[in-house]
Amino acid sequence: MNENKDLSTPNTRAGFVATLGRPNAGKSTLLNYLVGENLALVSHKANATRKQLQVIVSYAPLQAQIIFVDTPGIHHKEKLLNQYMLSQALKAMGDCDLALYLAPVNDEVKYYEEFLNLSEGLPHLLLLTKIDTCTKEQLLQKIAQYRVYDKHFLSLLPISVKKGFDREHILQQIVAHLPQSPFLYDEELLTPATLKEIYKEMIRESLFENLSDEIPYEADVLMKSFEEGAKIDRIYAHIIVEKQSQKAVVIGKGGATIKRIGICAREKMCRFGNKAIFLKLDVEVYKGWSKQKDVLKKIGYDFI
Repeated sequence: MNENKDLSTPNTRAGFVATLGRPNAGKSTLLNYLVGENLALVSHKANATRKQLQVIVSYAPLQAQIIFVDTPGIHHKEKLLNQYMLSQALKAMGDCDLALYLAPVNDEVKYYEEFLNLSEGLPHLLLLTKIDTCTKEQLLQKIAQYRVYDKHFLSLLPISVKKGFDREHILQQIVAHLPQSPFLYDEELLTPATLKEIYKEMIRESLFENLSDEIPYEADVLMKSFEEGAKIDRIYAHIIVEKQSQKAVVIGKGGATIKRIGICAREKMCRFGNKAIFLKLDVEVYKGWSKQKDVLKKIGYDFI
């Protein structure tokens, strides 16, 4: 959307901060809360995020710019798409200056141990999430379990996005561990992702919100055409599924379901772009698409 801009100002800090954790740990929800915009795909279903998304927070009080990198959940499955998702999380670990590891309060500590084995000494803040789902006594017990690993994390911060938390405190903790650097992006930029990429994610989010069970996991979005205008943006996209039976479900009786998905996606796009949206959705069957590298590349998964 905008090009990188060198803003060489003394005494500023800037760096990349990866949000990491298991599927459904609350990474995208946290990110949207911190930036104040719904940019990252949020779903109560696990594995909604499939590739990295960078979201920028310019924090004026401490003259800092934080480039958050939202990542897929850390998990191990055999499908090529799942392997790609894990590679995105691992790449973020290797490229970032700091990580936020999100551990839901009801998760077993063994998952954090697995992260420590993967991350190889990566500096990180440990965020104990979803603390609204437990009692004070249970929270204290869980904190005690993680204190065994206190030589590995920089800080342990219990939070609940649902109940709200001290956003300023989290940002200050992050900035304290970023390198001194000029800002890496224009201060007005929210994400280096293109508008086309953001719209695609909004369509995919609408799939998760309007389809139940396993279908969203076997569906994705192929942007066929995108025309950005001063007053209206025009998007033509295919929802791709793996089976003919799934196509029927996505379309729905008399086209009701795909119409609902389209309305939901358009509303998100209108709010974000503050302009009119024309959206045309079709459904296509790509048998076994999540296991085929050529199809995954076509959709936008950048295998090396």
